Amino acid sequence: MALPINWKILLIDDEKDIRDIMTVTLEDAGYSVVCAPDGPTGLMLATREEPQIVITDIKMPGMTGLEVLEKIKKIKPEIEVIVTTGFGDVKKAVKALQFDASDFISKPIDDAALHMALKRAKQRYIDRKQLSDYTILLENENLKTSSDLIKNVKFQSSLIENSMDGILGCDENDIIITYNRSMENLLGYPKAHVLKKMRVMAFFKPEWFLKLREDLVSSDFGGKNRLFLYETSMLSTEKKDIPVQISGFIISLDSIQNSMVLFISDLRGLRVLEQEVADQAKLLHREKMISLGRLAASMVHEINNPLSGILNYIRLMIRISEKASNKPDLTPDQIGKFNSYLGIIESETQRCSDLVSGLLKFSRKTKLEQKSIDVTKLIEHSLLLCSHKIELSNIVLTVRCASDVPNIYGDFNQLEQCMINLIFNAIDAMKDGGAIEIKTGFNLEEKLVFISIKDNGKGISKEDLNFIFEPFFTTKNEGYGVGLGLSSAYGIIEKHKGTIVVESILELGSEFIIKLPPIEK
Repeated sequence: MALPINWKILLIDDEKDIRDIMTVTLEDAGYSVVCAPDGPTGLMLATREEPQIVITDIKMPGMTGLEVLEKIKKIKPEIEVIVTTGFGDVKKAVKALQFDASDFISKPIDDAALHMALKRAKQRYIDRKQLSDYTILLENENLKTSSDLIKNVKFQSSLIENSMDGILGCDENDIIITYNRSMENLLGYPKAHVLKKMRVMAFFKPEWFLKLREDLVSSDFGGKNRLFLYETSMLSTEKKDIPVQISGFIISLDSIQNSMVLFISDLRGLRVLEQEVADQAKLLHREKMISLGRLAASMVHEINNPLSGILNYIRLMIRISEKASNKPDLTPDQIGKFNSYLGIIESETQRCSDLVSGLLKFSRKTKLEQKSIDVTKLIEHSLLLCSHKIELSNIVLTVRCASDVPNIYGDFNQLEQCMINLIFNAIDAMKDGGAIEIKTGFNLEEKLVFISIKDNGKGISKEDLNFIFEPFFTTKNEGYGVGLGLSSAYGIIEKHKGTIVVESILELGSEFIIKLPPIEK
């Protein structure tokens, strides 16, 4: 059995900085590293360089990490694949595990998490290699002696017993004849109470088992008499539902007819991850609704002013009309006043409409819509929603938008949510009023668009600076959020391949600086 002396890793990521940093980390740990900037190049190198492990980013332009994973598993199923994920990509990470990825690591990548994932991937590679070598041995060797046969039977039994997946086998009467340690751990039934005593259907509700049997003999789930990645539930000793994923087949040999073998994976861990994703989405939406409530509260006053003006001018027009009721025609002076009042009514009505439309757009749950975005218009629209809140909070606002800033590419609604979160964060830092300065520009040296939001509030302590972008971290009073505003902003900017950093001095203020790539010409 030839196990690797030198471990080779193929690193696939579209960001050169990440490739360079991870290459140094991996080479320092003794690995040989090959890099690819995209999926197609990675697939070519996977065939040519024959790495034992691939580390791929999930979100890449063109071919995604999930597509890379699927193709690698088709052409080189023995390669172990670790996926790296950004903020909010947990759903894709769960899907990657279902496609037989050995692990996933969240960005920014922690060295300890990376090495732990590599340790697990190496062990999986070794286990699969040993099993493959054993299978080849059985196929190519003629076992000559009973001693050899006994050794190989013991080895086969050991493989079954120590498999991480549950293995369940039954005869033509559904009586269980194979039941390994993982099945004991999954269901809680001791082996001594199961083997040759219980039937498979005892582990399922009747309707579940009937459906499993029907689907097994059909061709809908991996071919006739086969199941592949089939999801159902089993019953524990306490009759609790356990979500599982099953692959299996029916065996028909001379000595064994219509027997069944099932390979069973516990999905409880995946279900917990899926629930965490759903809970995170609810909390993020709650944070957005809290911001929306604060916007709506300040907009009541903002809309009340133009409505009062509209009402007053309509009353003036009614008076002029009543005075002129006995005259056949209005005078030119009256007509001029009418037109002037109508113009004011029109502009004030449009102002109310813009405010309400902006509020509705902000409140909606929308799908990600990538398009070209004018940074100045992004700032203006965000400030339209925050303007009265800024005025009520006694804030002096300064806006400096450079004229030569190129457009960026992204989702307007999400970036607007990010801007509003940062503006509200600045307002909250200045309870007795203060100053906010918003600047935009283009850094020629870095070739990045930047947006700066600076306040002269209470600042952030050095101890808190390390945690402000973490979910649920907050220094605000109850009712002002759940600690997801800055975390959400960080995730949105990261999704747009940008960065967000903060510079702060206690009691002097803070500056949040966002950098985003411009649209390539």
